[in-house]
Amino acid sequence: MTTSLSLLKAMGLSAIFAGVLASCAPTVTGPQVGRIVNSVTGQEGTVSFLRGTLQPRVGDPFAADNAAIQIAGQSYSGRTAIVNGGAVSPLPAGLGLSLSLGGSAAIGDNGAVGIGTRLDTPRPRAALTRSGNLIVRTAGTPTLTLTCTLTVDESEHGIGECTGNDGVKYALQF
Repeated sequence: MTTSLSLLKAMGLSAIFAGVLASCAPTVTGPQVGRIVNSVTGQEGTVSFLRGTLQPRVGDPFAADNAAIQIAGQSYSGRTAIVNGGAVSPLPAGLGLSLSLGGSAAIGDNGAVGIGTRLDTPRPRAALTRSGNLIVRTAGTPTLTLTCTLTVDESEHGIGECTGNDGVKYALQF
């Protein structure tokens, strides 16, 4: 009996200790990763953004780079600039109200009159999207650049198109 009680105490203390350690551990979040595809050759690469940098913010054009692209053996780095967007739908969410009146007439005792109303629930809120751009460049000589337009949702996922300084187009998904 004493052995099982000691074992239970040890297990309980271990669980408490593990819980305390887990609550003190830092939250690790990696970059937002996606892909880039060359529209001419179909060659694929990767694109990554630092988490939290695809939100609207007052941009510092000389801030540290927050995006990296790897494609065709080239490494690009640069910054995003995201601006606030509006709802996809220009119509505001609202309530629907309908009123109906009906009746019927019949020979005998089967006549009826009816009145009905209905209040609809609000439409779901339209997804918010934001627009922005990304300019990335290589570190080597000659410097290669990609200029991209982005459309980003609230969870920092999105799509985009890039154009290289050589005129080649790329598609982004992240």
